[in-house]
Amino acid sequence: MVSKIEDLCVKKGLRMTEQRRVIARVLSEANDHPDVEQVHRRAAEIDPRISIATVYRTVRLFEEASILERHDFGDGRARYEEVPEAHHDHLIDVESGKVIEFRNEQVEKLQREIAEKLGFKLVDHRLELFGVPIGKDRKNRG
Repeated sequence: MVSKIEDLCVKKGLRMTEQRRVIARVLSEANDHPDVEQVHRRAAEIDPRISIATVYRTVRLFEEASILERHDFGDGRARYEEVPEAHHDHLIDVESGKVIEFRNEQVEKLQREIAEKLGFKLVDHRLELFGVPIGKDRKNRG
């Protein structure tokens, strides 16, 4: 079965080697926002010949082709996800690194309104919220 990312690569005219296919499949199957090292570990389980350099080159190629989106969630690692079909924002648990995707129409409306009040038409944005689970936060405040 052809992965979604592999299908996008073919449609965009990228040459697909077997190692690129493995990397595309790993990224398509990711339920998280993996960094290059995580992609490499997962890909190497499928094909041990895949080097970290190949993963770096492939991820950069996919990013340049607008197939992958790169994120910096403040942990010093570039993290990746398939370019989403529909816009969403992110909430990052700063303790575990877990990334939660969400969409909130009130937030979207407020952002458009702010841009308009400042004399702009909003054409794109990213919203990343950083937090800790409420139960843990209460314990730390004692």
